[in-house]
Parts: sequence; C-alpha cells; structure tokens
Amino acid sequence: MKVLMVCLGNICRSPLAEGIFRVQVNAAGLDWEVASAGTGDWHVGHPPDRRGIAMAANYGYDISAQRAQQFSARMFDAFDHILVMDKNNLRDVLKLAKNDEQRRKVKLFLNEEQEVRDPYFDNALFEPVLLEIEVRSKQLIAEFSR
Repeated sequence: MKVLMVCLGNICRSPLAEGIFRVQVNAAGLDWEVASAGTGDWHVGHPPDRRGIAMAANYGYDISAQRAQQFSARMFDAFDHILVMDKNNLRDVLKLAKNDEQRRKVKLFLNEEQEVRDPYFDNALFEPVLLEIEVRSKQLIAEFSR
C-alpha cells in the first residue's frame, strides 16, 4: 500500500500527516509506503515548517528529515491513495488526473465536506491540526486495512 498526503506547499499539513500516518502504520506492523507533496513548488527541498516540527516533536513524532516535493501527474501511478487536505488542493490534483482510475485514488483527508485547516498563518492551529490528523490517521488505517 502506498499513501500520499497533499497540501499546498508541503511544509505544514501534509508533512504532519505523513509523519503521523507513518508512525501509526509502523506501530500497526504494516509495510506501507507513506509520503507527502504540495501542489505548489515554493518550498521544494525545504524541511517542514519549524512550528510543525516542534509541535510534532511535542507529541513524539520526528518529521525534521522530511523534505518538500511538488505533486506531479506521475504520482497517480506511484500511489494507491492520494489524500488532500482541502478542496482547493483536491481541485488542483484532480486537474492532473488523466482518467477515472486516477481520479478514484484522490479524496479529502478528513471526509467529503471537511478540510484540514491550514495553520501557516495561525500558530494556534498547529496543535488542533496535529490532533485531528492523529485521529483521522487511525481511521484511515482501519479503512485501508479492510
């Protein structure tokens, strides 16, 4: 199983989701690949946002070695599930899909109506976002394991 988390810049939400999901996958004894990407290219090669790294560390997750990459159409073939953090990124990812098979791989991380809030401009959102990702990651692992 290969799972990709996607947000705008790949420095806040998707790196948190990648790190948390990977730890939970490993704890469940699953041999899954987990990665993240951003729809934009501004931060390619950069580590996650320092606030996200610090908040993740407070909860026992080390995301400091991750580096941002940009989402590309080739990722449709490389991943089984592509989970996006908000509707804008959902739209941008789906624009690159060439067929229904690729489109079926893409969905919002939380659910069809709920988005993961972007903490980039609000320091106070990093902790609630992390906690929301923790809960949803457990649900997704159970769902994908069926």
